Amino acid sequence: MVVSNLTEGSKRRVENVQAAVEPDLLYPLLRGRDVGRWQTTPSAHILVTHKPGMGLKAIPEGEMATRLPRTYAYLKHFETELRSRSGYRRYFRETDPFYSIFNVGDYTFAPYKVVWRYIASDFTCAVVSSTQDQTLGRRLVIPDHRLMLVPFESPEEAHYLCSVLNSGLARYLVQTYTIGTQISTHVLENLDVSRFKSSNPLHRQLAVLSEQAHEATAARDAARVQEIEAETDRLAAELWGLTEVELREIQESLAELK
Repeated sequence: MVVSNLTEGSKRRVENVQAAVEPDLLYPLLRGRDVGRWQTTPSAHILVTHKPGMGLKAIPEGEMATRLPRTYAYLKHFETELRSRSGYRRYFRETDPFYSIFNVGDYTFAPYKVVWRYIASDFTCAVVSSTQDQTLGRRLVIPDHRLMLVPFESPEEAHYLCSVLNSGLARYLVQTYTIGTQISTHVLENLDVSRFKSSNPLHRQLAVLSEQAHEATAARDAARVQEIEAETDRLAAELWGLTEVELREIQESLAELK
């Protein structure tokens, strides 16, 4: 497969190179611009030089050169730039593979993730899992470092959290205490979200609503999305023990913040 490195928006000037690589380590890349409420649309690809269960230990150079020689040759072309990365110098030793990546763990390869943009004027969440890539087939989607993520093993758990976080109640709280446009994982420290329980009908309903919202958003059915979000707000209010009056006041306050 022929790839070309992205140079758009890079902090340093890097040569644009096209080369053939093996597809084994290529994944669809989800960037901040690719995430909306109830929607993810990967727009690029990434080489992940680590395997599940290896944590920060990248594939050894000997193994890479032997098993994936084209990929290794492509990476070798950028060895100087890769070794000069601040993350590499800070977290890795010179003897570690020069293509080692920080912020890689089991969560990177989780089958389902709730994601939101770290830098954003509005709190928008979505569930991402795998996608049918045009060139790679069915592949897991990898969020980049500008996205916050919560990993899950089951779709129900992911959609339940996404539903709660996308509710007007959660969005109002986040917008009232965040500084500037930075929305990190502290969201989960400030929101009292109970763990998903499949035996809880309310939790299951919220999960279903998120799935429906993703489908309606993909179909560009704005009216249906609005209906689902209204029901999501109602169930989120029930989850947190709020009255209809309190819910309405929060919705009105959220509208004023926009």
